[in-house]
Amino acid sequence: MSDGNQTDISPQLKVSPSAHAGVPSLLRSDHHLPATIPVSRPKRRLRWSRVAVVLAVLAAGIFAGAYWWLHRPPPLPPGIVFGNGRIEADPIDIATKFAGRIFELRVDEGAMVRAGQVVAVMDTRDLAASLKKSQAQEEQARKLVSEARANVDQQRSLRIYAEQEMERARELMKKGWITKETFDQRQQQVDTARAAELAAQVRITVAEHALDAATHDVELYRVNIADNTLVAPRDGRIEYRIANVGEVLPAGGKVFTMLDISYVYMDIYLPTLSAGRVRIGDDARIVLDAYPDHPIPAKVTFIATQAQFTPKMVETQSEREKLMFRIRVRIDADRARAHAEAVRSGLPGVAYVRFDHNVSWPERLQGTS
Repeated sequence: MSDGNQTDISPQLKVSPSAHAGVPSLLRSDHHLPATIPVSRPKRRLRWSRVAVVLAVLAAGIFAGAYWWLHRPPPLPPGIVFGNGRIEADPIDIATKFAGRIFELRVDEGAMVRAGQVVAVMDTRDLAASLKKSQAQEEQARKLVSEARANVDQQRSLRIYAEQEMERARELMKKGWITKETFDQRQQQVDTARAAELAAQVRITVAEHALDAATHDVELYRVNIADNTLVAPRDGRIEYRIANVGEVLPAGGKVFTMLDISYVYMDIYLPTLSAGRVRIGDDARIVLDAYPDHPIPAKVTFIATQAQFTPKMVETQSEREKLMFRIRVRIDADRARAHAEAVRSGLPGVAYVRFDHNVSWPERLQGTS
């Protein structure tokens, strides 16, 4: 307490004895408490953590931007446009001509096939039986032709004999040794022989036509049997196997889908200003994501005559362009066949088109063999 002139205004702490019940001894009023209690500051630490994260993100962005700036490809010269797309090969369905059961499959998915190579065989036992029947009918028709020709020879002999008899009868009638009635009988025999010979010749024609029909039936069954042996129409790769051995397919049932490696192309979409300058036959380069250092020479083979909405899977240079023109650039057939093993349908990439022939290709787009 101070001197008498000063009044102690600090309140006195009075705690009843009952208030100490259940309170730890360190918190009771009879202990000396510090004037202040130290308090941790988690908010300040959280603020500094956030600042550190932001700084780290900014540093990473600056580093990525600098890396892109240093390694970005040089800009394209005027006269060359580009678009994104996917490499594609012309698909061909290998299907049955007739309804039937698959007897044998000789290739599988991913196999490289040559034009004319047998890829599947259908069950042709019914056609083989029909072929044997037609062959028997052909042999029978051939024998009928031989018989008709022999009959013609016979009728010709009878006609000659009848004509000789009539000549003798004419001489005998002049001398009065036979009657006119006998001479008329000889004349009638000649007419009959001539008519029989003519009929025999007609039967030869009928028999020959029957033989031709039987021969055509045999050829037809052979063609049908051959058509039930499915072959690859072009050089390419089997992409899908749709049916299996033992399955019964209708006429036109698909067995395989193959890719024609001689028709490899990429469709890109260009805005109006760019598409309007492109012409069929312009040089192009295809750069696939899988082979970024190997630009592939190509040619523009198709330009759409009407604009269309850009497919969602195609990324365009400008999001504002909605209507685009489809441009197709195709790789030379000989080049595609020479690199058949590397042809993969669906690989993404970029196609560059040079519409100004006075502009040279950049070094990175010179093209490879």
